[in-house]
Amino acid sequence: MTVELAETAERTLESQKFAALYAEVQQFYAHQMQILDAHDSERWAGTFTEDAVLELPSLAEPVRARTGLARYVRAGAARQRRAGNRLNHWVGMLDVQPQADGSLRTRCSALVYVTPSGGSSKVLYVCLMEDVLVRTRGKWRTAHRRVTRDDLA
Repeated sequence: MTVELAETAERTLESQKFAALYAEVQQFYAHQMQILDAHDSERWAGTFTEDAVLELPSLAEPVRARTGLARYVRAGAARQRRAGNRLNHWVGMLDVQPQADGSLRTRCSALVYVTPSGGSSKVLYVCLMEDVLVRTRGKWRTAHRRVTRDDLA
C-alpha cells in the first residue's frame, strides 16, 4: 500500500482554493440574474466588461458593450410590462474552468421562467450559457457570453 501524503496535502489545498472560487462564481451568477430579473439595466450591464459581447439565439447580431447591454435589457423589460409577464432566470449545473491567463470559462444550464400576471409559472426556455469571466477592479465580470436554446439547437 502506498500513501501519498505530500500530494494529498497539495490536492487538499488546491481543492479548497477551487471550492472558494466555485462559490464565488455561483454568487456572481446569482447576483447577476437577480439584477436582470429586477430589470436594473445599468447595474446588470455593470456586471460585464466595457467591451463585452453577448450572443443570443434570438438576435441576428451580438449585443456589444455595456451601453448596448443596458439598452437590450430596458427594451426587454418594456416588452414584458406590455405583455403582463414576468421573467425569472435560474442557473445551475455550473462548470468552471480556470484558464492560464486568469480568466474563467464557465458553462451552465439556464432556465427562463415566464409568469403571466395572475397565472402560473412555466419554463419558457432551456438554455446553455457559456461565458468568459475576467476579474476587473476586484470583481468578476462577463467578457463574452454565448447563449444557445435547446429548442433551436
